[in-house]
Order: sequence, then C-alpha cells, then structure tokens
Amino acid sequence: MISIDNISYYLGERILYEDASLFITPKDKIGLIGLNGTGKSTLLKMLVGEVELASGNISQSKSTSIGFLNQDLLSYQSDEPILEVAMQAFHQALDLQHQIDVILKEMEENYTDKLLERLSLLQEQFEAADGYRIQSQAEELLEGIGFKTADLKRPLREFSGGWRMRVMLAKLLLEKPSLLMLDEPTNHLDLPSIQWIESYLQSYEGAYIIVSHDRTFLNSTVNKIVEVYASKLNLYSGNYDYYLEEKELRNEVQQNAFENQQQKIKEAERFIERFKAKATKAKQAQSKVKQLEKLDRIEAVVDENMQVNFKFNFKTQSGRHVKRLQDISKSYGDLEILEKATLGLQRGDKVALIGANGKGKSTVLRIIAGTEAHEGQVETGHNVLMSFYAQHQLEALNINNDLVEELKQEGTGKNEQELRGILGCFLFSGDEVFKKIKVLSGGEKSRVALAKALISEANFLLLDEPTNHLDMLSVGILVQALQQYEGTFLVVSHDRHFITKVANKIWWIEDHQLKEYPGTYEEYQWWMSQRTSPKKLAVKKEKKSKSKVKEKPINPKSQTTLKKQMADVEDQIQEREALIKSLETAMTRPEVYQDSDKLSKINDQFQKVKNELDQLTKEWEVLISSTE
Repeated sequence: MISIDNISYYLGERILYEDASLFITPKDKIGLIGLNGTGKSTLLKMLVGEVELASGNISQSKSTSIGFLNQDLLSYQSDEPILEVAMQAFHQALDLQHQIDVILKEMEENYTDKLLERLSLLQEQFEAADGYRIQSQAEELLEGIGFKTADLKRPLREFSGGWRMRVMLAKLLLEKPSLLMLDEPTNHLDLPSIQWIESYLQSYEGAYIIVSHDRTFLNSTVNKIVEVYASKLNLYSGNYDYYLEEKELRNEVQQNAFENQQQKIKEAERFIERFKAKATKAKQAQSKVKQLEKLDRIEAVVDENMQVNFKFNFKTQSGRHVKRLQDISKSYGDLEILEKATLGLQRGDKVALIGANGKGKSTVLRIIAGTEAHEGQVETGHNVLMSFYAQHQLEALNINNDLVEELKQEGTGKNEQELRGILGCFLFSGDEVFKKIKVLSGGEKSRVALAKALISEANFLLLDEPTNHLDMLSVGILVQALQQYEGTFLVVSHDRHFITKVANKIWWIEDHQLKEYPGTYEEYQWWMSQRTSPKKLAVKKEKKSKSKVKEKPINPKSQTTLKKQMADVEDQIQEREALIKSLETAMTRPEVYQDSDKLSKINDQFQKVKNELDQLTKEWEVLISSTE
C-alpha cells in the first residue's frame, strides 16, 4: 500500500532519519513510538507530502487514501454545527443530496420524464452511498466520543480546542480512509471516550498509524510497533507489551555482538601496535588496519530505562487527616457538579480521580486547593504543605530563567549539583540544564513544572493531568517518582497504565457525589464489572434452576415417552444454540457495539438464552440418566 524507501531528513545539523525504510500493508495497525523530538510527527507529515525529504522515496498505490489527525487542527474554526462539520466526511452523499433537492424543487414547476429519470438515478446512487444513514452514523460517533445530543447543533466555534479536535477525529473516522493517521488522539479524550475509540478501532477495516504515549491504548489497538530509534524505523510485530519483551531480547543480542566485536577490535589494535614497526609483520599489521577501517561498527545498547535516583524529602510530616471535604456543593449555572459531597484524604493516600470530562474532576482539585468558590467546608489537617500542578502552571514558569534557576525558586536550599541531578532524572543532561525556559517545548516545560512540584518539600500534591505532553520514558520517570513519594497525593488522569502504577485508591463522581473505592485501579475495574454485570442475577437464577432440576420428578410411563421428552429437549437446545450464535454475530456489528443501549439489550438477551440453554442441558442429562 505505502512504501518508505531509504528516506533521510535533517533538521539543521541534526539527523532525524537516515536511510530509513518501512512498508505499510492494508491491514496494518501500527503504533509509532519514540522519544519526544525523534521525528514521529514529522514522519506522518512526510506521508501526506507536507515535509520534503532530503533523499529517498515514499510511494503509494493509486487507490490509497490518507486521513491525518494532527495537532494543527486545534486551531480550526467554523460557525457550522458540529454535526454538519462531522458529516462533511460524506461529501459524495451530500453532493448527491444537494442535486436531488435541486431536481425536486425544479419538478414542482416543471415535471418531465427526463427530470424523473435523473431523480431516480440520483436516488439509487444516494442509497448506494448509504446516504439515508449518514446523519445517524455521525450522531452515534459524536455521542460515542463524549458529546451530548444537545451539543450536536452547537457551532464548532463555541467549543474549546480539545473538543474541536474530537469533532475533527469524528470526521476522519467517518471518512474511513485506507490509511488513518492519528497524532496523540488520546490527549484530548477522557477515559470513557478513549475506551470507545479503542472499541471502534478494533473493528476498523483499513490500516492506521497511531502516535501515542498511552501504553494501555496501544496494547488494545495495534498489531505492530514501529520505533523511531537511531534515525531508523524499527519494526516489531505485536502490541506494546510484546515490543518491550522483543526489544529486550534484541538489545541482549546487540550488546553481546557489540562486546564480541570490541574484543576483536582490541586484539587487532594490540597486534597492530606490537608489530607495525617489525618488517616481517608490517604487511599483516597494515592489513589489520584496513580491516578495522572497513569494519561496520556495532553500536552499544543505550540504556533507556532511566532510574530516579534521589529521594523526595519533606521536613514536616502531615497529620493523619490531610483534607476533609464536608457537604461540598458546586454548580455552574444550571450545571450541577457536586451536591453536599463528603469525603476525606488520609496521610499516605495515593488517590486517582477518574471519570468523563465535564464531571468536575479539575473543579474538585481547585476546591481542595482553595482556588474555586463553593458551598460547604474544606478542612485542612495539621502540618499539611500543599503543591498544585496543573497545565496553567506551565505559564507560571519564568521564561527568562534557565532550568537550574527555575528550580532554585522553590527555595529548597539544594545546591546546583543537587538540582542538576534532579533535572537529570527528568531527562535534562549536560548543558541542557542551562537552557532558557522560553526555548523549551511543551513536554519539556511539563517536566520542569513537575520537577518543581516534586522537590517543593510539600507533603501533599495535587496533580491535574500530569502525563499530558510526556513521552513514555518521562511517564515512567514520573511513575517512579510518585512510587517513592512518601506523602499524600490526589491525581486526575486518563492514563490507565499510570493510574494502575501509582494509585492505591480510586475516586469518581457519581450522582453529584464523590465516591471512593479503597483499592487499586485493577481492583476497581473488577469491582465495577461485578457491580454492573447481570451475572450475579444469572447465578441466582441458575441456583434456583439447579434445585428445580433436582426436585423435578421424572415419571417415565414408558421408554417411548422418555425418548419423546428427550427429542423435545434436544430440539429446544438446538434452537437456543442457534439463537446464541446469532446474538454473538449481532454483537460484532458496528451499529450494535457502537450503541451502548443496543449492546446492553442484546447482552441481556444473550445471558437469558444462555441460562435457558444451561437449564435445558441439565434436563437432558437427567432424562438420559433415566434411560440407563
């Protein structure tokens, strides 16, 4: 489908790609990964012709269509309702609809056979283009990624950048290009929307390339990983977890080859040094020199598993009770967020506050921080020292400071060497620590702001989406830092891998109340599945059914009667098995699994039929035992 052949690209004197190659097939689901600044977004722009290659070639088949969701779309504006913006994906069907409307208007005054024939042809083409379903498809997709039904008529201009990006994502998904390219699609999605997109992509018929730092998202959606490393495109078959295992094996092989080659190089150099001045061996020594010059050197493996090697100390330990929210109410006009909500944070709590956007997660953080007006009381415990990290903290950085100067602003008393060590843990090494804040990228600024929050000697941290704009290595460093942190924190995040690694309690907002699960995210997920699953009810019914089966008297009048009963039960079993197969097929259809109500109804019917099948099977077993 698309062939990338020996491409090279340079950013000034810096090499991004050199003789890199990759072939993309029609069914590839690719996760494109690499450290920030290695050229992932640049590669996507190369594929759509926005960036000119220094050398090499990118070719594609004539039938290949490419859809590209990039961060530049954040600035896209329109006065059209978001439903109409998303429906622009169906430009062919919309053009046919326009032609049909023009003919219908003309026929009101000039009804002719020619117009009727033309109308009939256009309507056939419109139906073939699935034109009667385009609006419902757009509505389902927009609501699936978090928009309310009432939002669909609102102009795109009224929404924030993140929500506008969702509309553009919906438009691209509806276009169904043969290659879909998504650059950080989860950055602007909440957890329910991310899970919905995962489900959608799992049934996507074409190929796609996803740039993402969300490990769980990649594990659920891709079947190949392409890592941008050492200016090459390195391919791994499998999801992200498989990539980690395979890369470890490749690194081991490479390191062994490197060490063996280094040993041979040292032996050759010793030979050269020893015999280059001896006439009898000079020719052999010169031959060794030429061999070394022509040798393809194997690179040593670079350890990318950065370890946080400093401990976050704070002078003052907080009391047992850190924060207590008592009868908190908060609303924005008619939008009610909290109503007399009560909950508390204890020393040592590592809490993740999760849920859909618009529920009030960031509002809760601001209420606790004391920067948001509300009803009710927030009680602060003894000796609590708080630090609050949010995206607006990036704007509070002094752009004229270098990194060391910025960390000194926290007044921790650490010397320059200690601060450089801390910055090293956040991937700033050497002279990079003397860069000015104003020249840093968004991700680099995030790392500086996080470093400031974590060295502030606060014993209570509030963190609002701390993994945004961080690459996987940086997220790993933040995970290590928070695992070592001995204080209390409350973090808002949609990154499931991050939450799983750092949280020991889960908070969420439900019915305008703050709810708490006293365990890890994995335990919370299991608990929620049990809480909402119809299986418990099914088990109870099954137990009753079992007792009925055992108590049901089998009174065979004759061998013929038993055989007739068995035949009837077998017929019913076959009917239930056929119905189960039909329901399983229905659940794989996009129009079903994209609609939570439809999926729930079919799932309930599936459970009901399955229980009936279990009951009939037991009856058949009882009957068969009576004939023996």
